[in-house]
Amino acid sequence: MRNYWALLPAIAVIIGLILLYAIPTLINPNWTGSILGLFRQFPEDPQPGQNQAQNQAQNQAQNPAQNQAQHAQRPAGALGAQQLKSRRLLAAALVAAAVALLGFNIQLNREANACYQAAKAFGASDGKPAEDPCIHMIYGSFFGDGKGAALEDDAQPVESYQVVHKKKPTYLRWIQNSPKYDEADLLIGTGLSCNSDLRITEEEDKVVVLIDADQPCPQEDSVSLTAFKLKKPLGDRKVVTVDDKPMQQINPDVDSWPTVLKKLVTGG
Repeated sequence: MRNYWALLPAIAVIIGLILLYAIPTLINPNWTGSILGLFRQFPEDPQPGQNQAQNQAQNQAQNPAQNQAQHAQRPAGALGAQQLKSRRLLAAALVAAAVALLGFNIQLNREANACYQAAKAFGASDGKPAEDPCIHMIYGSFFGDGKGAALEDDAQPVESYQVVHKKKPTYLRWIQNSPKYDEADLLIGTGLSCNSDLRITEEEDKVVVLIDADQPCPQEDSVSLTAFKLKKPLGDRKVVTVDDKPMQQINPDVDSWPTVLKKLVTGG
C-alpha cells in the first residue's frame, strides 16, 4: 500500500521552520523583528551631502519635545502596538497551518489504511493496486448484484462478509463506486473475475452466499464489493456459504486518531 508517512520528513521540515519563526514571535515579536532586520537591505544614498542637509532641516522644523516623547515611548528598533498584534496574528496563523498540514497527512493515512485493511479482509493480495488502495484495491461492484438463482452443482464458497447496520463503515466514503448505506445490509467482497457469479439467497433461517461457478476463484490483488439489501433484518439468522459452512464476519474500518498517532510515534 502507499505509505503516506513517506511525506512526513518533508512535512516535519516545513513544520520545524514554521515553528522556528512562530513560537519566538508569539512570545516577543521584537526578537524576530531584530533578527530579520539583520538581513534587511537599505538603498545607498546617492547624494549624502544634500540628504544630510535636508534631514537637519526637517529635524529642526519638528517639535523637539515631541521627538523626545516618541523616543521615550519606543526604544530604537522596537515595534509599535499594531505591528506587535499583526505579527502575533501571523504567527498564530502559521502554527494553525502547521497543525492542519500534519492533520492532513494523518488523515491520508487513516483513509488509505482503512481501504487496505478492508481489501485484505475480503481476500485481496498485495500487489500494484495496494499503492493506492482506495482507488485501485477495493471498489463497489460494477457488474454483479448478488441476485439470481445458482445453477452450478459444484458452487464455490465465499469466506467473509460485513454487516452494515448501526456502525456504517467509514472506508466506504473513499472507494470508487461506493455503495450507499441505505441500500446495503451486507457487504460481500470477491475478485473481479467472480463478481458476476456471486449469488446471495435470503431464506427464513439463514442467508446463503456462494459463487455460482465450477472452478475456484483465482487469487486477485483487488476486490469488488457487492452490497446486498435484505428483505428483512438479519436478526439471528446465520450467514453461510457452500455446505452451510458459517462465513466469517469482519469489521474493517478507519483507525481512530489515537491509533494512527500511536503508529506515527512508534513507527508501526
